[in-house]
Amino acid sequence: MMDLKKVKDVIELMKENDLVEIELVDGESKIHLKRPGAQMAMSAMSMPMHTAPAAAPVPAASEVAPAADTGLAEIKSPIVGTFYQAPSPDAEAYVKIGSRVDSDTVVCIIEAMKVMNEIKAEAGGTIVEVCCKDGQSVEHGQVLFRVRP
Repeated sequence: MMDLKKVKDVIELMKENDLVEIELVDGESKIHLKRPGAQMAMSAMSMPMHTAPAAAPVPAASEVAPAADTGLAEIKSPIVGTFYQAPSPDAEAYVKIGSRVDSDTVVCIIEAMKVMNEIKAEAGGTIVEVCCKDGQSVEHGQVLFRVRP
């Protein structure tokens, strides 16, 4: 059983790093914490996957912004982390060029601090460009995909 001090420490870490959701598993004990009223448009899940250096999350800005003169919308990274196109190394990519997406479509995962954050399209259209490679480090606000509305 996890002790109360550890849980309180994790809650403080969530506040300090503006994390929305976290799940802790210790043997057979499992605790899922989610901050109410959080403004970040992502869901977090904890599962073994790729290993990469941890990165500190940054509060999310708008994930989709219009691209200047191309008429395309851009799906941008809301956090610093590692970009993954699929939920696991042997699974198919969430989306590829030509995929139709809507605002609730998960387009990728950004791993930050060992937490897998599902990134949603936040707009509808067709993926016309994948701007990152699997396993690539991404910055806050970096373009991940371009979408034709």
